[in-house]
Amino acid sequence: MSIPYRPRIMGILNITPDSFSDGGNWLNSGKAEEQARQMIREGAGIIDVGGESTRPGFTPVTAEEENGRVIPVIRRIAPLCREENILISIDTTKPEVARAAAEAGAGLLNDVQGLQQNPKMAAIAAEFQMQVCIMHNRSVVSDDIDIIDDILMFFEKSIRIAEKAGIRREDLILDPGIGFGKTLNQNYIVMNNLKAFHRFDLPLLLGCSRKSLIGRMDGSPADRRIGGTAATTLIGAEAGVSIFRVHDVHENRQALDLWRSVKNEKAVKETE
Repeated sequence: MSIPYRPRIMGILNITPDSFSDGGNWLNSGKAEEQARQMIREGAGIIDVGGESTRPGFTPVTAEEENGRVIPVIRRIAPLCREENILISIDTTKPEVARAAAEAGAGLLNDVQGLQQNPKMAAIAAEFQMQVCIMHNRSVVSDDIDIIDDILMFFEKSIRIAEKAGIRREDLILDPGIGFGKTLNQNYIVMNNLKAFHRFDLPLLLGCSRKSLIGRMDGSPADRRIGGTAATTLIGAEAGVSIFRVHDVHENRQALDLWRSVKNEKAVKETE
């Protein structure tokens, strides 16, 4: 891999009371804005704003309530993000929220249902010329499937939906959905086979930040999983992942920058 490779960090900004790691921290729009500013200072190139938790057992909220959480925050951070060339992402499965967020300044739709739950999602993304992150998900966990094949077929279907709606292929990003509808071992299999998803020639996003596959190794609570998250980030870097969705921007940016320095072609030649 050549040294110009420099993946982007997507900083997570959950405007929710019940997210598994940072629920309730940024419900105040002023605090949310300051957190966004801090993540940008630490090296985030994307701010992913979400108003409904997707953790196991989450409590669904109405589109009105979700909009009430995320739209004021997007409006507050939009001027700074335009100035700093930072992309705002909206993490939602609701078309009403996707539309309002696009109107407020979001340029990326992060859909954990991969455009397959509601056909209006793809139409809205096309209308506003948004980039789209297609995430693999399963409603039922099964040990009896080839998880890599399942993800590949899911991506093929979502890409067809996107292109039929008029979304440009170059605006698509693929996320294998670590922790969504998968057994622990299937998560490991996906992590060990990330290069399989390059067959679509689209950027890959990896979202492992503070997730249970890390905590189940040693019983660590969510806020003690930064080291494990950084490890997954480096695994992803070796596999050519383009975007890392994380809570802890500084630590993961630092890990990636060190990885790039070690991989620097000049440094390698000098040690031969």
